[in-house]
Amino acid sequence: MLRLGLIFRRQESIWSRLLIFFLTFLIAIPAFGQAGLALIAGNTSGPGAVDAVGTATRFRVPAGIAADAAGNVYVADTGNHAIRKIDRGGGVSTFAGTMGIVGGADGPQNMARFNTPVGIAVDAAGNVYVADTGNHIIRRISPSGVTTTVAGTMQVGGSVDGVGTAAQFNAPTGIAVDAANNLYVADAFNHTIRRISSTGVVTTLAGMPHISGSDDGTGQAARFNTPVGIAVDTAANVYVADAGNNTVRRIDGAGVVTTLAGMTGIPAANDGIGTIAGFNTPFGIAADNTGNLWVADTGNFTVRRISADGTVTTFAGIAGSFGNEDGTAEARFNAPYGIAVNPSGGLYIADTGNHTVRGISLAGAVTTYAGPLPGGGSMDGTGAAARFTIPFGIAAEASGTLYVSDTGNHSIRKISPAGTVATFAGTAGSPGAADGSGVASQFNLPYGIAVDTIGNVYVADTGNHVIRKITGTGVVTTMAGVAGQAGNADGTGLDARFNTPAGIAVDSAGTVYVADTGNHTIRKVTSTGVVSTLAGVPGSFSSGADGTGPAARFNTPLGIASDPGGTLYVADSGNHTIRKVSPAGVVSTVAGSVETAGSLDGNGRQAQFNTPVGIAVDAAGTIYVADTGNHTIRRLTPAGDVTTIAGTPNVGGVALGALPGNLDFPVGLALSGPNSMAVTSGNSVIKLSLQ
Repeated sequence: MLRLGLIFRRQESIWSRLLIFFLTFLIAIPAFGQAGLALIAGNTSGPGAVDAVGTATRFRVPAGIAADAAGNVYVADTGNHAIRKIDRGGGVSTFAGTMGIVGGADGPQNMARFNTPVGIAVDAAGNVYVADTGNHIIRRISPSGVTTTVAGTMQVGGSVDGVGTAAQFNAPTGIAVDAANNLYVADAFNHTIRRISSTGVVTTLAGMPHISGSDDGTGQAARFNTPVGIAVDTAANVYVADAGNNTVRRIDGAGVVTTLAGMTGIPAANDGIGTIAGFNTPFGIAADNTGNLWVADTGNFTVRRISADGTVTTFAGIAGSFGNEDGTAEARFNAPYGIAVNPSGGLYIADTGNHTVRGISLAGAVTTYAGPLPGGGSMDGTGAAARFTIPFGIAAEASGTLYVSDTGNHSIRKISPAGTVATFAGTAGSPGAADGSGVASQFNLPYGIAVDTIGNVYVADTGNHVIRKITGTGVVTTMAGVAGQAGNADGTGLDARFNTPAGIAVDSAGTVYVADTGNHTIRKVTSTGVVSTLAGVPGSFSSGADGTGPAARFNTPLGIASDPGGTLYVADSGNHTIRKVSPAGVVSTVAGSVETAGSLDGNGRQAQFNTPVGIAVDAAGTIYVADTGNHTIRRLTPAGDVTTIAGTPNVGGVALGALPGNLDFPVGLALSGPNSMAVTSGNSVIKLSLQ
């Protein structure tokens, strides 16, 4: 099934499933009516790219974490492509790389570039080592912040032993350093463990390149399955979080591999001794000086301890229950990844899904050390008191009332012109397909939403594969499709089938148009429920062929809008383009470079977009686009000129105030008045005023 995070965050990295920040302390929030970004409702806290102190800091998908003897903490801020440093006072700075910019350059601090860095380690002299996963290389950052490449061939995945850059890795994810400055690397996609000597010689310590398995044995006789985390103890024993096998492995000084804990191939969460215990996709591992191993049991949302005698216990978190609460028994994590021992006692956790760094005391008390906890939820209220969870679509009626598809809460919310949020339809947190009135009805991951001139609301109920209609009084009916049955059939009402429909629009005659995302087509639904395919071929997607009806091709269309003359505009997300569909079904590309993601203003096909999703068109024919992958709002004039009007390209998080400001994966877009629009971004609804 189509998932919001998979649609957008796959553009950033293979690790971004785990895929909004708050800067109002830096700049003033504009009053409505002034140019800029202002909060309508919800919470702008969440992922981002801000250096600050403690909970004012923002990370994006932090993965690896390490601590030096002085108490400084280093974080591989994977989604920001940067290395961050947290000093003992909680102050966070960018140690190397430039947040939001991908590359592979060596050099001092902000001149260096990384590509999805995941693993991190620090030696006794304060040198930081990074598994630069997307570049397939190992980097070293000196205490003064100068980055050099230690081993691996830039952007070439392979498995070659050798010296320095003559060697090759394939998505190295974990890294550890011993007292003699030898490095150990979990070479995930090669299913091997590599060793880099202090002189830069790379050898394969254990496992067979390209062959996954779970066999114990010596050297290349052993097998691993996507090893991710790695640690080394004071005796030079190496420990591996063998994620694909759901186990923890040990490699002794002679290269002999044994399974220390976990049931091979069986995801589980039970405590116990050795292979009686269970793990679920463990990613992070660390060793302390007393013989304990600490494991970030990512799939179980917990932190586990393996004592010197092999006894596995759950130290923090509750298996199967994710969240963001601090505390002891009540503590929760969301896909914890990296783990490091605090030299002063306790642990540091890169709580990846929460975009935070957490601390755990030796007594098991969890606190948020840096970065805010997400502000999602499902609370009615006014302005910042309201809560949403990944709101997607948004629509506005002439009165100024907004309707929001609160996707993560499986509900439809209504925002009054005064900013008061109420649940209009659906049961928060309860996915389903029931028709009914108001909160007696159910939705399943509703994405797109539209409203007609008489107050009827139309919803692309994506997870149910159906189109729903809500009257002005809140009565929900299924207009077309059958809940739970994906397909591509034309027909009337229940005879029709859709496949993860995401975008929806309605014209002045009450005809509904659907971006049928999983089918890569544009569908038409008349007011009597007759469904037909207007353009594209079900199940056939390609590089954006223009043409009439079935001669045209789309690739994961997500947004759709209708102008007063019945012309449709489509955010063809997978092709990174904006398409036009005439009432006769003639498809043409209006702007964007087909299959080329980027952020370039210009005319027509000279411009570039990155996974555009939300789209709206005004009465003058000007198109506005939520350019989701670029974190920006773009304007496309009738003459084809594309300009960026809000947000900073490649910089996520929400920064309210004067334009351009910052937006975090904006997805929904609705024109809400002259020179203004409402945008869904993160867990909030934001007003963009152009004057």
